[in-house]
Amino acid sequence: MSLSTYRQEQRADDAAKAEQRRLDRTAADERRADRLRAEDERAARLRQQARQDRDADRAARRRRRRERAEQRSAVLTPENIYRRGTLGLVLASGLASLPAQVLHFVGISPMLLPLPLALEGAAWVMAAGVAFADARGLPGWVRWLLRSLVVGCAGFAAYINYGYGLSLVDHGLSQADAATVGAGLAAVTILGPAVFEIRQWVSTIAAAAGGAEERAHRRHAARRRRHHRKVRRVANRLVSAAPFGALPAEDAWARAWSIVHGSDEPTMTPDLHRQAAESAERMRKAQQPPAPTSNAEKSTEDAANRSTAELDESTPAPSAPIETEPALPAFDSAPVGASIDRPVKVVAAAESRPRRATGRVPQSARSTRPKRTPEQLLDEARSATADWPTEDLTAEAIRKAVRTAPAKARELRDTLQAERAQPAEGTAAEAA
Repeated sequence: MSLSTYRQEQRADDAAKAEQRRLDRTAADERRADRLRAEDERAARLRQQARQDRDADRAARRRRRRERAEQRSAVLTPENIYRRGTLGLVLASGLASLPAQVLHFVGISPMLLPLPLALEGAAWVMAAGVAFADARGLPGWVRWLLRSLVVGCAGFAAYINYGYGLSLVDHGLSQADAATVGAGLAAVTILGPAVFEIRQWVSTIAAAAGGAEERAHRRHAARRRRHHRKVRRVANRLVSAAPFGALPAEDAWARAWSIVHGSDEPTMTPDLHRQAAESAERMRKAQQPPAPTSNAEKSTEDAANRSTAELDESTPAPSAPIETEPALPAFDSAPVGASIDRPVKVVAAAESRPRRATGRVPQSARSTRPKRTPEQLLDEARSATADWPTEDLTAEAIRKAVRTAPAKARELRDTLQAERAQPAEGTAAEAA
């Protein structure tokens, strides 16, 4: 092996070793970068987990605070405060009135110890009996009997307590202080049953009143019973005839409606069905398009409806000449007797002529309106029809406007139409 070959191999080995070292450094750098990346990701996950834990703890604290607030609001409602406050007053009243009664009766004899317990307990048991009677809907006399027993027991207990307060004069109190103590003990003895009875009364009224929806339901039921009395009577009979609870009230009402009105729909009656059918028929006729009419019929109808003054020409004169009356024949010179013997032919009058007014019309009956010249009449017609459209220039309208004869009205109509046509013709000529 020559020296040059050896050196080439040595250089190749050095280059391979250098490449291997480079690859090892690159791999180490990549492993170090992967390790750092993994550590960073783990630290990020830990930070994210810690943040989530803090958010969860914060949400849990907010939820617990909200729950406590809801509980407080549920507990501190006016209803709960009234109920629990009433029970607290009742308990305080019992604790204040019972010891004075016990001391009073035990001072008389120890054998009388059960008496104050029975007396105070009787008042509260009777008050609870009033609440039970209200809950079960018992007759009113039962509740008033229990109330009278409550008043009797509480009144006797108040009398005992008042007497015990006055007896404290012997224990060193003044007369005024003893009277004050007695009045306080008597008042607190009456206060407990009175507050309990008021609470029960308010609860009964509140239960009867119910909410807004229940009140609306009761008003609707009252209106329905008032407006449909026949249906109500039939429905009540159906419910009473069926076994208890077998026929619901609404089913009985629907069946009674069908019996009374003959309709399966509980809101419709025969009159309402008839009105609905008539309304539908009127709507159907109103929605139909109008029937077309021919021009000939329209012109005939217009001509028939127009007056004589609106026509272009007046009524034509008769074509045949009026025949003059024939001259009377000469009297025959025959004797009168001969003429009497001949039959006389009676001829009916050809026509009845109107009679003319006899005598002169008085001056007071004559018209005082001066006669107008054609120029004055035309000026009045121009002024009256200045703002009229051309199609409204009819003889009848002009006659009513200027109060003239039909013939003059037709002349005025023709004149005014000709005057309005001249400017239109001049404009057309200029445009041509």
